[in-house]
Amino acid sequence: MKLSSRQCIFSLVILFVGLSALQLTVAETPLNWWSPNALEQNIIWDIRIPRTVLTWVIAIALGFAGAVMQLLLRNPLAEPGITGVSGCAALVTIACLYFGWLPAYSFGLPALALVGGLTGVGLLMLLAGERASPTRVILAGVAIATMSSAGMGLLLYLAPNPFAFQEWAFWHMGSLANKSWHSVLLALPGVALAVPLIWFGRRFLYALTLSEETVETMGFNVARYRNLMLLAVALLTTASVVAAGVIGFVGLLAPHAVRLLGFNHPKYVLWLSPLTSVLLLVSFDTLAQLVSTARELPVGVLAALVGAPLLIVLLMRERGRHA
Repeated sequence: MKLSSRQCIFSLVILFVGLSALQLTVAETPLNWWSPNALEQNIIWDIRIPRTVLTWVIAIALGFAGAVMQLLLRNPLAEPGITGVSGCAALVTIACLYFGWLPAYSFGLPALALVGGLTGVGLLMLLAGERASPTRVILAGVAIATMSSAGMGLLLYLAPNPFAFQEWAFWHMGSLANKSWHSVLLALPGVALAVPLIWFGRRFLYALTLSEETVETMGFNVARYRNLMLLAVALLTTASVVAAGVIGFVGLLAPHAVRLLGFNHPKYVLWLSPLTSVLLLVSFDTLAQLVSTARELPVGVLAALVGAPLLIVLLMRERGRHA
């Protein structure tokens, strides 16, 4: 029996509340939530709750970014991490820290990282073209990601001390550990600016199931709307990267999870992807905290372990279609 859209959203919200509560309570040292002492209050309000809120913000950013890219490029394999957009934003962020252009956690950092994100988007469109096949987009993304990864590797190798190297490398793998309200404030502006842009261009994204010629006859300025949506993707990607590093594949997984639930219309893919993304990232982060290691496992590693096999399956499916 297929669930209605309201039943599905209600079920997802219930899962969201339950998983978020679990994420808040998971830790090596249990806390007294009902009558905490002063130390426990600090841990709850300054560590646990900011981490959970940041998870929501980052997941919303990744979910929207993945859905917009897939609808805009008409490509089920598009996602900021795979297409190299995240890597370019991360490269600029590490360069800013390495050369001392801005201090860590500076509010000017997202603005410079946005330049990297926009550069990644521009390179993707230049290398792949506007109507490229899914495989061509992935190849272009791999090239961009490889170049940005090489640049980051060089900067990490030249890190001024081993502690900086370890910290930057851990951040590059995508982590939600040791975050504060300041991290939330770093991520919020990009998401707050991008969501209204997506709302403004939502009908354009819905219409892209048709040909571009048909979309133009409907009164849309295709070039203008495309650029606005690419700006939204860059803002969302930058927000995620600056606050938590590179967390790949979540933007790929979320829209496909919506489609697996039976909601293939672009409207549902666009607006349900952030919610499913929150469920995925909260689950990954909770699992990362539960895995017993000397240092907390980066959530980006877990996301890649789940997302990479899915990417292989999708590539094989695309190959079968074009065989």
